[in-house]
Amino acid sequence: MPIYEYQSVDPEQSCRVCRRRFEVLHGVHDEPLSACPDCGSRVVKVISWCRAVIVEPSPARAGVETKISEFEKQGMWSHAAELSDTYAEKAKDEKLKTRAFENYQKAGYDVGSLVDRDG
Repeated sequence: MPIYEYQSVDPEQSCRVCRRRFEVLHGVHDEPLSACPDCGSRVVKVISWCRAVIVEPSPARAGVETKISEFEKQGMWSHAAELSDTYAEKAKDEKLKTRAFENYQKAGYDVGSLVDRDG
């Protein structure tokens, strides 16, 4: 069910709920509210701002991740691990650091000693 936003037509004659925008959950085919559910003041449906966020990696990160994937596909685990580790350190990226440890392990390294070393 979608969330709709409403606000009072006349803020001077409204309650604390409808004086500002408030949200209501109801079906697409339901009639829009015409009155505040708390005080009965006339309200109108307002268009909401889109609050979606799209996060795209930087071109540098995308290039690094592509190269890491190529190394992994070729079974070059130590190369993939080294590149992941280096980039993770620069970018302070824990997800990439985990990927580096996984690749070190696949390459036969003792991951326990790497964790102790990196802290």
